[in-house]
Amino acid sequence: LPLSFPEKLWKMLESGKFQSIWWSEGGKCVAINTDLFKVEVLGRGVCQRVFNTRHIQSVIRQLNLYGFTRIQRDFQRSASLPEFLAEEAAASAHSQILYYYNPSFNRAHPWLLGTCKRR
Repeated sequence: LPLSFPEKLWKMLESGKFQSIWWSEGGKCVAINTDLFKVEVLGRGVCQRVFNTRHIQSVIRQLNLYGFTRIQRDFQRSASLPEFLAEEAAASAHSQILYYYNPSFNRAHPWLLGTCKRR
């Protein structure tokens, strides 16, 4: 049987072969660097494709269908101008990183993967 979307996602995260997607928040969230993901995962040839799409929006749609919610990252700002500007640059670099959470998708509890059902 073909793997479901959450199973494919889990295998990607656990394989260590991809730099564009990783476990975040101690294995409770999925972090995706969208620019790198487009090249590294979605830009693969037909024989090496993980997902049947070449579009990041299709992957995001699947995350939403399986109950993942996007989490916003909060960055604390400094009072001094040079530190503030440096933090703004770092925050803009992080803007291409998306974080998704699903209570049934947790690295420490792989048995919950079976409860990730499509809505």
